Amino acid sequence: MEGHEHHVVEGFGYFAAFMTGLLGSGHCLGMCGSLVCGYFIRAKQLGGEAKAGFSPYLTYHAARVSVYGCVGLLAAALGAVLVSTGQIGLAQGILQIIAGLIVILLGLELLGISPLKLTVGFAPARWLRQQFAGAAQKGMVRGAAIAGLVNGLMPCSMTMAMAVKATTAPSVPEGGLLLLAFGAGTLPSMLLASVLFGKLGPKMRGYLQKGAGLFVIALGLSTLWQGIAYFHVMNRLVN
Repeated sequence: MEGHEHHVVEGFGYFAAFMTGLLGSGHCLGMCGSLVCGYFIRAKQLGGEAKAGFSPYLTYHAARVSVYGCVGLLAAALGAVLVSTGQIGLAQGILQIIAGLIVILLGLELLGISPLKLTVGFAPARWLRQQFAGAAQKGMVRGAAIAGLVNGLMPCSMTMAMAVKATTAPSVPEGGLLLLAFGAGTLPSMLLASVLFGKLGPKMRGYLQKGAGLFVIALGLSTLWQGIAYFHVMNRLVN
């Protein structure tokens, strides 16, 4: 793949990841909006309206997005390991094809038409619930950091799709940047969750979720195309 074409494709990947997070506001609010609101209501009750200002909110979401970045780094590292175990070129093409298909299925899941249920968490759900429930007792800022980290590990179709895409990143840092771009897209809705939740109706949340699903599918198709093209070129070189 030519250098210019490579940069265009990667640029689209970051843009699509950001737009997935941004358009996924409906999904975020539906899945995590009440969770975030509930946490801060409980934290304020336990903290006796401590004068922490906006710090707990920034800490919560910085921790959450940092988890996404770490997931991206780990996914990209895993992809690099998988590629290095075989014929590098062919393995990379196959990995991109498989990742593209999985990302497409996850996009269909967001649209509610996937034939399979693929979403899994990055840690046991029961342990995550226990940690989140007890976070508010750790203090406004420290508790917010714990809750944000736990939130980032919870099962989510969009996060999983981005993690799978990150396995095909050209380098480990680029895998981390892809997930950070996604996390940045989720910030507006999640920062304002306490204001937007309940005011953004289920119909509008559904439209936004479908938009996010379409971006995920576009990202999957892009990855699939890259994999097929790369495999075709490398197969001719090897044979």
